[in-house]
Amino acid sequence: MKKVLTICIALIIAGSIKAQDAKMDAFISNLMSKMTVDEKIGQLNLVTPGGAVTGSVVSKDVDDKIRKGMVGGLFGITGPDKVRQAQDIAVKNTRLHIPLIFGLDVIHGHRTIFPIPLGLSCSWDTLLIERSAKIAAREASADGLAWAFSPMVDIARDPRWGRVSEGSGEDPYLGSLIAAAVVRGYQGKDLRNNETVMACVKHFALYGAAEAGREYNTVDMSRIKMYQYYLPPYKAAVDAGVGSVMSSFNEIDGIPATGNRWLLTDLLRNQWKFNGMVVSDYTSLNEMEAHGMGDLATISALALHAGLDMDMVGEGFLSTLKKSFQEGKITQKEIDQACRRVLEAKYKLGLFTDPYNRMNTERAVKELLSGDNRKAAREIAAHSFVLLKNNDQVLPLKKTGTIALVGPLADNHRNMLGTWSVSGDPSKSVSVLEGIKNVVGSDVNILYAKGANISDDSFLIKRTNVFGAEIEAESRTAQAMLDEAVTAAAKSDVVVAVLGEAADMSGESSSRGDISIPESQENLLKALVQTGKPIVLVLFNGRPLILNWENQHLSAILDAWFGGTEAGNAIADVLFGNYNPSGKLSMTFPLNQGQIPIYYNAKNTGRPFHAGDGPKFKSDYLDMPNEPLYPFGYGLSYTKFSYSPISLNAAENTATSNMRLINGDSKTTTYSRHQVTAVKLTVTNTGNYDGEETVQLYIRDMVASITQPVMELKKFQKIFLKKGESKEVSFTLTTDDLKFVNSDLKWVYEPGAFKVFVGGNSRDVVEADLLGK
Repeated sequence: MKKVLTICIALIIAGSIKAQDAKMDAFISNLMSKMTVDEKIGQLNLVTPGGAVTGSVVSKDVDDKIRKGMVGGLFGITGPDKVRQAQDIAVKNTRLHIPLIFGLDVIHGHRTIFPIPLGLSCSWDTLLIERSAKIAAREASADGLAWAFSPMVDIARDPRWGRVSEGSGEDPYLGSLIAAAVVRGYQGKDLRNNETVMACVKHFALYGAAEAGREYNTVDMSRIKMYQYYLPPYKAAVDAGVGSVMSSFNEIDGIPATGNRWLLTDLLRNQWKFNGMVVSDYTSLNEMEAHGMGDLATISALALHAGLDMDMVGEGFLSTLKKSFQEGKITQKEIDQACRRVLEAKYKLGLFTDPYNRMNTERAVKELLSGDNRKAAREIAAHSFVLLKNNDQVLPLKKTGTIALVGPLADNHRNMLGTWSVSGDPSKSVSVLEGIKNVVGSDVNILYAKGANISDDSFLIKRTNVFGAEIEAESRTAQAMLDEAVTAAAKSDVVVAVLGEAADMSGESSSRGDISIPESQENLLKALVQTGKPIVLVLFNGRPLILNWENQHLSAILDAWFGGTEAGNAIADVLFGNYNPSGKLSMTFPLNQGQIPIYYNAKNTGRPFHAGDGPKFKSDYLDMPNEPLYPFGYGLSYTKFSYSPISLNAAENTATSNMRLINGDSKTTTYSRHQVTAVKLTVTNTGNYDGEETVQLYIRDMVASITQPVMELKKFQKIFLKKGESKEVSFTLTTDDLKFVNSDLKWVYEPGAFKVFVGGNSRDVVEADLLGK
């Protein structure tokens, strides 16, 4: 009966969706029948009057172009009143009264800023991440916006690339779950709800594999690598119903993504069945000239033919498509197709019903930076922090005594928010000094000293401070600041050093060749170590850093990433034990820059190196180990967890499965042997604190027709255990979990030998052998 009821409900929902689609199709067909070619091309033009600028171009004469029907959308303006003024021009002063769509880079919060996405991913908590996106959508929509240029789901294996801060790390499985969670958080169940915004998954595709970790650089990889490791998070976002996709700056198989028909049409639309809107990244269409693809008219026609619907800022579509159409270089069908997709996005957002549905001043006052939103930001930030080291249980700190709080980021507001916090207000952020005072009051004596500048490198300072003074140089000498910090340390019980990167030392166009802590701060740390006091490093960073020296010499390291508006309060909550850190790395920390790129799911060579092997003719280095400093999935707690041996219970059944493969093909397969394996073990909290542990399951396919990685994440669970408590953790593995991409770019399962690994990170695991039948 329950099954029948479920089927009936599904049929009712499907029928309702078809009816809605038919109504939308009729409305837009009627509207387009009235539109001129110029008006249709105008809908493909996305411009900015300023604000969130990620290039050298800012649109001109925007108001006049809106009146002439030459603009489909705007980004870079916020606030119900400002957005309403622009919408008034479109709705009241154009021939067909077509509303504009308003977007912005809402990346990790709107006005209430959450941790940077890389930090959020280290929570390994998709419900928490979805909640942060939902709050961001409520704030953004209250501020007049209907479109967020997020999530960025690019898999990244090179921490030199500054934009790793905006993604979810190196793993396709974790990245896929997070991509879907963010889409759900932004879009909810119905985009007509004025508390939602349309998500835009980016950057399609492969942007995170830029050579040398250099922004906007070339990407080149095999199709198998593409399908198995890099494409899954984009596909997950599409499957979650994402409304729009943004093309990337890089090329794929020698053709830039913005003009790549295989990518934007064959893969995205024909194979994956995406039916939303595709927008270029900031002037990425125009930049195909520099790639050597032709003049502006040629590349604009190329992009339209490839499947691009909206041109961000460059106005190549606006200035060339009419002439290309008259010359027969593009077709009416191609213009209509792109225009229809833009109009459909507006329709789905309810803009034709009410163009002002996200422009309510009273709601903005109530929603933006509300107490509830800040409370959520504090909680979510604490869950994102990763405890990298904690010798002799120096953490949590006692709520009595004297603390030397030192470092250029200790009493700093601007850098709490991190990169791409476009609408965030640094003056509303909580510094670490303020957070500690808020948590412990006057019970702890705090001796504050800046100790050093973030950097004394004039070249780095100039390039970092493009959008404002994030690295502020002191009038005092470096030695005077250092002496003050050492004096404070000598009078303290423990030193808390708050160091790392400025906010825009990571993010877009912030690649770094040297990813260690800047020299000015290293000098401070070395002087503090000489005092003999225990040193706790609170690290601000938008990428994995080289921390080999710090790991050897400091008592504790807490990676706080950039925690957002409530960073200081959340850090204090963790430092003083109000919350036991549970974050796990979503990206490997190298031991040495020479290891880059380094990632956990690498493949073996024919001459793999093992501990104890001789020094020659193996895949190793002469001057350093192969292993990273901190592996993928790593993160300590104030308590300890032990893992029992694994128990495997495999069963076989015949099952009919409707599979959705990565390349979009759907087929019904009947397995004669569909193996379901229960993986069980007991996890025990053996320490002195209650805490959360993320139990991670990895597999390795021991023999396959395509070489496989040494391990792959397949499942994880986050569990809470009181001190002394044990809990049985159970995972279910099926043949679907054991598939890989073969030479035909199909996900296939091959029976044979597998290894199953379970542990608190990708290095420290218990293992068992599994025979896949």
